Amino acid sequence: MRRVVWVALPLLALAATGARAQDHSGHMGHAMPAGEEAAPAAAAPVDGPSAVPAPDAPKDHAADAFYDPAEMARARKMLRYESGGMPNSMLMIDRLEWRPGPGGDGYAWEAEGWTGGDIDRFAFKSKGEGRFGGRVEKAEVQALWSHALDPWFNVQAGVRQDFAPQPRRTYAALGIEGLAPYLFKLEGQAFLSNKGEVSARVEASYDQRITQSLIVQPAAEVNISAQDVPELELGSGVTSVELGLRLRYEIVREFAPYVGVNWERKMGQTARYARTEEENPSALRFVAGVRFWF
Repeated sequence: MRRVVWVALPLLALAATGARAQDHSGHMGHAMPAGEEAAPAAAAPVDGPSAVPAPDAPKDHAADAFYDPAEMARARKMLRYESGGMPNSMLMIDRLEWRPGPGGDGYAWEAEGWTGGDIDRFAFKSKGEGRFGGRVEKAEVQALWSHALDPWFNVQAGVRQDFAPQPRRTYAALGIEGLAPYLFKLEGQAFLSNKGEVSARVEASYDQRITQSLIVQPAAEVNISAQDVPELELGSGVTSVELGLRLRYEIVREFAPYVGVNWERKMGQTARYARTEEENPSALRFVAGVRFWF
């Protein structure tokens, strides 16, 4: 019995103290008794971080005491690069491949590069194909101004020069490229030639990693012409469709050999032009090549 009393007494004392310390006058709609007013809240202190003015920006730089001030000024200017970020550059040979097949082995290339900042930069692209021991069937070079719309997409405008097929054409180019959700690489371009011919190209690819070094890349390309161009053996509408599947192995990130298959089909009037020249409008070929960048 004594143990129960000794345990109960401290608990009762603690409960009584808590009851006195709490004020329930404002709960459940109970008003305070007449004549009683709540004590005013203590005024917030005037001093504090918000009341202290921000210091002036420093006029000197500690690094100038140890390094050449002119070199440090140049470095700070690079960090304030107006095009966004420090200027840098890159060159990527995305495809440099061999295409064996009936009628002679062929080759193809696709490359791009750029130099400048994160927002604005100069970019160039080149692609083409041909046959070993024969003529170059397609060859083009583009010089473009590239402007970032957001972290994922760039708008590009510039000039495209075709060196093959003959007769040569020069085009004004306008397009957009970037990474869509799930990291699909997309690119669309519209072209206006010096002869007034309008055409377009849409490309898409996706890198699916099997391991950290082994990557499967499906790719597709569709070419469109707004009118017949007999000189270039192009019909109006969709002129060609190209599908590819390549498996590459990155020995290092900058160098990766690959193998795969590539299927190309000329469509509509363009296919009829090819048959007139005794060419097969459809071709499925094994490809092997290398991808590298620096």
